[in-house]
Amino acid sequence: MKIDLTETTSSKINAALVQGRRAIGTPAVGMVLTLVIVTDEENAYDALKAANDASREHPSRTLVVIKRASRSPRDRAKARLDAEVRVGADAGTGETVVLRLHGEVAAHAQSVVLPLLLPDAPVVVWWPVGSPLNPAADPLGALAQRRVTDTYAAEHPVRELTARAQSYTPGDTDLSWTRITPWRSMLAAALDQMPCEIVSAEVTGEEYNPSCELLAMWLADRLGVPVERKGSQGPGLTSVRLESTDGSIVLDRADGALATLSIPGQPDRAVALKRRDTAELLAEELRRLDPDDTYASAVRIGVEGLGSPNKAARDSAAAEGREAAAEAAAAEAEREPDEAPGSTGSTGSTGGGGKAASKASSTSNASNDASNASGGKKAAGGEGSQGGGRKAARK
Repeated sequence: MKIDLTETTSSKINAALVQGRRAIGTPAVGMVLTLVIVTDEENAYDALKAANDASREHPSRTLVVIKRASRSPRDRAKARLDAEVRVGADAGTGETVVLRLHGEVAAHAQSVVLPLLLPDAPVVVWWPVGSPLNPAADPLGALAQRRVTDTYAAEHPVRELTARAQSYTPGDTDLSWTRITPWRSMLAAALDQMPCEIVSAEVTGEEYNPSCELLAMWLADRLGVPVERKGSQGPGLTSVRLESTDGSIVLDRADGALATLSIPGQPDRAVALKRRDTAELLAEELRRLDPDDTYASAVRIGVEGLGSPNKAARDSAAAEGREAAAEAAAAEAEREPDEAPGSTGSTGSTGGGGKAASKASSTSNASNDASNASGGKKAAGGEGSQGGGRKAARK
């Protein structure tokens, strides 16, 4: 069921959601989180399709925020909110609201979104494209416990990675990191099977593919050895080589689907290592809403420490990323405290959103306290087998 609303408000959108649930015979709300997607018209369809597929595992209220550019000064001065409410089969297993913001209201998207958040439920913000350099400082990102970006969609991925390291806040994550979860699991399992000392590592993949950079940084962080980054024709990540005192451990994937794992003293084995679509990546990220300490530790290693034939170019891109992050922080500091806009919706409907925003703030503070209390201790890794792999590597 679809309900179109023109020149509407947040309170009318909430009323349309209730009306839609009653019309399809499901007045109860059984959703576990609010997913806010910030995108443009060009990428809205693909992002919404991925969110609907992920909602089969995580029923959610999906709010798609599309900021429309006005062509004339008159249109830019006029604030208008259009919405499309979808419930039932048109919204997967949850509810979907597509918000199109015109004019001045486009600069105050958080005022529109806040009254539409599910009460007492986690909030996740996802930028499929055009993510801010500091997601936690973004007005919409400040509402969320988890902030998901995708540096693969950026024009300069290496620069984006450096900016992420400079502005990291507990709760930040990236789909380029999620893409390497199977690789990290396989490498950790391989080290569990072969107790040895790793002396160096090599990661091969497409040039300027952020997943390759992140995997190399994770190996440098976990193993404490020099990691060389090499380029290939792809697709994506193609191979990882770990040089040990007992020989080479090689995980090679030439076709993007099936990989070969080679361990000294054992026969080669074929392992499934296919490239996953966005819906699978998003569903994985929604399974955990606590800060990803392993990602934080890896991204802070930085691309400057990786060996590469194009190391000078990577160092230059990393320096540009640091400058961009510093400029973003300076711009945020210059914002006036009273710049926060008023709510577009009714006063009564903002209660649930306020609770969610308060909960996001308390979760972020608790994560920072836990990080300080740990005294810089490294996380054991994203999977249970990674801890054993690290121990084996250091024996």
